[in-house]
Amino acid sequence: MSNARKVIIIGSGPAGHTAAIYASRANLKPLMFEGMTRGGIPGGQLMITNDVENYPGFPAKVTGPDLMKAFRDQSLHQGAEIRTEDVNRVDLSHRPFTVWAGDDDTPYQCETLIIATGAQAKWLDLESEHALKGRGVSACAVCDGAFFRNQDVMVVGGGDTAMEESMYLSGICRSVKLVHRRDEFRASKAMQDRVLRNPKINIIYSSGVDEILDVEKGEVTGVRLVNLKTKEKSTHDVTGFFVAIGHTPNTDLFTGVLDMHDNGYLKTTPGTAQTNIPGVFAAGDVQDFVYRQAVTAAGSGCMAALEAERYLSLHH
Repeated sequence: MSNARKVIIIGSGPAGHTAAIYASRANLKPLMFEGMTRGGIPGGQLMITNDVENYPGFPAKVTGPDLMKAFRDQSLHQGAEIRTEDVNRVDLSHRPFTVWAGDDDTPYQCETLIIATGAQAKWLDLESEHALKGRGVSACAVCDGAFFRNQDVMVVGGGDTAMEESMYLSGICRSVKLVHRRDEFRASKAMQDRVLRNPKINIIYSSGVDEILDVEKGEVTGVRLVNLKTKEKSTHDVTGFFVAIGHTPNTDLFTGVLDMHDNGYLKTTPGTAQTNIPGVFAAGDVQDFVYRQAVTAAGSGCMAALEAERYLSLHH
């Protein structure tokens, strides 16, 4: 087949591009499909991040799109082939593996496959929320919390992620309001106890978010809540709003094909990028639901490329 490759990479975030850079330097001539399958965007979550201050090498911070442009430019410079297409389906039942991509559903074969399709944060789907993303609205406290140092912020959610985000922000911010739509949390007892004992965290139960203020000013100045029992509304002055209701990994293509955790993330052998199918590797947020950082995603992309190169050396 003329479309046969040694390595195909699906996804174009930090994990995908780091894999492309390392695979190119190993003369594997990788092909990347940068269309983030099933609703994502080329470049991943950093494309909707205004400022990045925690990626090494940028002391004066860098915008997410600029950082991903640098990743992409470096992949191309090293010799990777990039196609701005979505992968529609895959056949991993035998080698070479086959992926079909683009509007014409063109088949491509590969000896190894690196999956770096990432994950997407779950949002409340408010117009004001989408309008203020990157302007005070965030889905990652570790990524953006430092921008709200000594300020008042709000977190919405009721699971372990919301607890962890609230605890993290309490060490940076002046105060944290934690909003949950129910009377009790879903989080583990240990995490709840930590939050309940924290004097900087104020919990607001049985409430939903009615509106995030203020779109006209282009920044968050407050949040209007509605009590789901009494229907009363209240406004809270905050400058940061963090959505912590979970993430959805982009793994639809691999349902029933690759082993997954109960939450839908791909399983990899601990300490490696190996999935349950030899020659298929997973890197970045598609398999990491613990750290979810650009720098850890890039590291796992390096691991996947090195393991793909070793696999090819051993088997071909």
